[in-house]
Amino acid sequence: MGILFVVIIGAIFLLWMFFKIVIIVPQQHAYVVERLGRYSGTLNAGMHILVPFMDVIQYRHILKEQAMDIPEQICITRDNVQVAVDGILYLKVLDPERASYGINNYNFAITQLAQTTLRSEIGKIDLDKTFEERALINIQVVAEVDKASEAWGVKVLRYEIKNINPPSDVLAAMEKQMRAEREKRAVVLQSEGERDAAINAAEGQKQQVIKASEANKQQQINEAEGQASAIKAVALATAAGIQAVALAINEPGGYEAVQLRVAEQYVDRFGSLAKAGNTLVLPANLTDVGSMIALAMNVIRHTPGDKK
Repeated sequence: MGILFVVIIGAIFLLWMFFKIVIIVPQQHAYVVERLGRYSGTLNAGMHILVPFMDVIQYRHILKEQAMDIPEQICITRDNVQVAVDGILYLKVLDPERASYGINNYNFAITQLAQTTLRSEIGKIDLDKTFEERALINIQVVAEVDKASEAWGVKVLRYEIKNINPPSDVLAAMEKQMRAEREKRAVVLQSEGERDAAINAAEGQKQQVIKASEANKQQQINEAEGQASAIKAVALATAAGIQAVALAINEPGGYEAVQLRVAEQYVDRFGSLAKAGNTLVLPANLTDVGSMIALAMNVIRHTPGDKK
């Protein structure tokens, strides 16, 4: 029994020594080893063997990108308005040795530095600009904090403001202001729409009048051209008819045909005059048809086209 007890104690001691000597470092982790109280080295991912009773793992660091919450704090804007602002900071450990010995607690130091920088940046702008200049504030905070954390072996990657909470009375005033601005924009847009509609209507009426006048002008031109063409056609036809009559008179029997035609027209016109009214003033020789025909034929005989 005594030997078994010793064996068990020895096995436990060896197992304890194994876990003390053999160290397995996970991926994206780094362990800082001290030998007799002095920095000895940094263990990266993998299996490592330590010197018993001399090497001690003093610090353990995560090399992954970390998100650090920046607590809410009260900041005063340039126009003396208090706002509660919180955010989140992203950082990464680049040098485990400096992160272990460069500062006591880099998380606390970076948090405090981010808060003070944020208060300083908020104090440079008015309340209305804090919501518009969030990106610029984030860049300024990252630049200032990263400048200080470089000596600590920590890289600050980015900072994001999560919430900006003004007091309730300020929020109410801002809401009223925004409502008034929206109503103003609505009235302006409505008036501009009515103005544009009136301009479009006037322009449409103007174009309509212009088109109507142009159409009337074209109609008059077309009618004038049509009347001119008709007059010309009538004149040409009349001239052709007169020329044909003149030629026909010079033909055999043409003279006698003209006499007959004149006599017919004389009788016809006289009958028309008798139908038109009850009272007529007649020349003395009205019944002398022969003399009237002779007079008409005498006019025809002396025309330039007569060859007799």
